[in-house]
Amino acid sequence: MSGLRDNWRIILLVVLALGSTVTLLVPGATVATGDNATAQPDGANASAAGITNLQYGIQLDGGSRIRAPIVGTTAENVGIQPVGAGDETNETIAIEDELVSQLGVDPVDVNARAPNEPNADGTVEVYSENVTQAELAAALQEQGYDVSESDVRDGVTRATRDEMVEVIDEKLSQSALSGGSVQSAQSATGQNFVVIEAPGRDINELRSIVASRGIVRVYGGYAADNGTFVRQQIVSREDIDGIGNARKVDGRQGYQVSVTIRDDAVDQFLEGVRATGLDEPNTARGAISCEYNAENPNQSSGKCLIASLNNEVVTAKGVSQGLVGLFADGSFANDPTFVIETNTREEARNIELSLKAGQPLPAPLDFQNAQTTSLEPALADQFKTNSLITGIIAVLAVSIAVYLRYGDPRVAVPMIVTALSEVLLLLGFVSAIQFPLDLSHIAGFIAVIGTGVDDLIIIADEILQREGVATGRVFQNRFRKAFWVIGAAAATTIIAMSPLTVLGLGDLTGFAIITIVGVLIGVLITRPAYGDILRRLVLDEEERSE
Repeated sequence: MSGLRDNWRIILLVVLALGSTVTLLVPGATVATGDNATAQPDGANASAAGITNLQYGIQLDGGSRIRAPIVGTTAENVGIQPVGAGDETNETIAIEDELVSQLGVDPVDVNARAPNEPNADGTVEVYSENVTQAELAAALQEQGYDVSESDVRDGVTRATRDEMVEVIDEKLSQSALSGGSVQSAQSATGQNFVVIEAPGRDINELRSIVASRGIVRVYGGYAADNGTFVRQQIVSREDIDGIGNARKVDGRQGYQVSVTIRDDAVDQFLEGVRATGLDEPNTARGAISCEYNAENPNQSSGKCLIASLNNEVVTAKGVSQGLVGLFADGSFANDPTFVIETNTREEARNIELSLKAGQPLPAPLDFQNAQTTSLEPALADQFKTNSLITGIIAVLAVSIAVYLRYGDPRVAVPMIVTALSEVLLLLGFVSAIQFPLDLSHIAGFIAVIGTGVDDLIIIADEILQREGVATGRVFQNRFRKAFWVIGAAAATTIIAMSPLTVLGLGDLTGFAIITIVGVLIGVLITRPAYGDILRRLVLDEEERSE
């Protein structure tokens, strides 16, 4: 029992090293093995299916990255009356309706937020490139709000940025982008961005997923007596209960997505169908024909079931005889499902992803000012190989330097093994949480090797380069002195690196995270374990010399 008590740090290091080995090598042993981590669709990142469970970012596995600002203009210090958290008032609704009329924008492009605290002011956001700061200020002034142009800025609120990240993340998940990630970041000048990465995917594929804002609307359309073509919305996103997968239409060209209406929204849907005449056939076969003119809708004829994505019509077709009958007699309510047909698979897939994401993007991304990065898998494999070679060289160089310094394998070998175990624990950590590794993280690993061996040398020098250690108390005093130096250096490193983890400075963030975790593993686990190893070596040697 005394042996276990005296060497529990060494035992803990061995147990954690074995656990890290299992997490690193055994399939399915990670804590992040959800659908995103395990799904491997055609062309997706397959790095997790290799020898290890490590996930790789685009620099080591190929793929694409988009770093784009969010389109929007925000007025702050708008004197909106406070409400409870999450509540919407008649005042905010009135502001939004009036701005839609004044600025000529879509209702989804205006968002007024009342403050949740007394003595606070609200915000108004407009997500349109065509609205300037001066125009928004003037529109609010016309409504009687004391807002100057200095209260209006480019960009959106933090709440909108968080919602953007959440919705894009859901889109990536629904598209089965293995390893795809999204986060909010800020430049040194204070401009906010959304950073989206997709290992194993080309830039066009990633852009097609996130460029679509995901605003899907379904209309009934008909030619009115005055010669205009009327569109009336009959389905909103809140009315939809289920969405099928995009698939090819049997026996014809085109693709389709099935849409199921919520039970409590069926009556309202059927009212819209009847109001637009989609339950009244206009052909001898009992079906409904549609001739939709996309360039000039007023020249359209017949009656149409129309679906739009981001205000662009993607399909406008008639209704089959069977569906018309279900609409007419009300039996559609028994199985409230219809299909949206499109001409291309991409359109059908975008509609599917947009509806499955749960909600549309609150604002569009500004791709004109976006930064895109794309790396071919072959070049990424070369980086991966070079990174491995660099790591091996670093280990060999450190091992040779340690041996030349002490000339005693009994001191040098435990030091090297302890340093390598620190790297193993760090690899187990990033594997367990499925943290995608990039070149900046490899640099962090090499830094951890260097600082780890440096700390072990401090411990060894403090204990070995002085008069003999006769008792355990003398050893503990010297080890404690060395550990205070190591602890202070570790605290300095963590404090210096911490700002890099929250400032969104790209690759520097990953480097800082790996370095901080490595330092914590060293101070809490490997340095104390090396102290126990060295204590056994030194005290055993003193006992033999006596």
